[in-house]
Amino acid sequence: MVEILNPAELASAKEAGALVAHILQTMKSRSTVGTNLLDIDRWTKDMILEAGAVSCYVDYAPSFGRGPFGHYICTAVNDAVLHGRPHDYTLADGDLLTLDLAVSQKGFAADAAISFIVGDSRPSESLALIEVTERALRAGIAAAGPGARIGDLSYAIGSVLSSAGYAINVEFGGHGIGSTMHQDPHIPNTGRPGRGYKLRPGLLLALEPWVMADTAELVTDADGWTLRSATGCRTAHSEHTIAITDDGAEILTLTS
Repeated sequence: MVEILNPAELASAKEAGALVAHILQTMKSRSTVGTNLLDIDRWTKDMILEAGAVSCYVDYAPSFGRGPFGHYICTAVNDAVLHGRPHDYTLADGDLLTLDLAVSQKGFAADAAISFIVGDSRPSESLALIEVTERALRAGIAAAGPGARIGDLSYAIGSVLSSAGYAINVEFGGHGIGSTMHQDPHIPNTGRPGRGYKLRPGLLLALEPWVMADTAELVTDADGWTLRSATGCRTAHSEHTIAITDDGAEILTLTS
């Protein structure tokens, strides 16, 4: 299903986007050495409920997962990159943490992810991974606008990732979003320009470049959810929800 939002619906999605951005930045500031992932999940739950919003994750049960996700935020550490299920783990100096969050406000959802290093260490490989996903995300957003095609966005994202020497996994990528978290169209992190669905004003997309340092192969944890690099290498993931406008794209998940 592809949804085109009207102005009132888009206003609700903007509220959701602002809340997602606020919670992510709050959780980033609280993610210090010694913080437990389960505390991050609990704090996120409190903020969602206090805002009168709804978690897109806690009851999420797609075909690729094992039952409902059961938590309010994805917390992926080091070699984990997607669907990181919060568990009893205490963050250490130098950990590369990815937080991925989606909430619904007044019936419309927004989705975003950030990767950052915990503590004072600054491992060069981790910094490079984070930088390239953020740069690829900016390229994908710059390619978005009315009349552009999904392949244009995928090509822009993939060109940045591949030129930096990273292999690209196409099992998971960006997606449409609206009254539900995951909708058509699928947006691979590499592709051919001029192909795929033509973008229209009112369309919401979640773009999410992610990479692993030396592989494109994923493995799944025993929890049935957390996806890790097959080699144990570090990973990073950046994501924004954008709205296609009459003259370009608006990012809904930026901090003010």
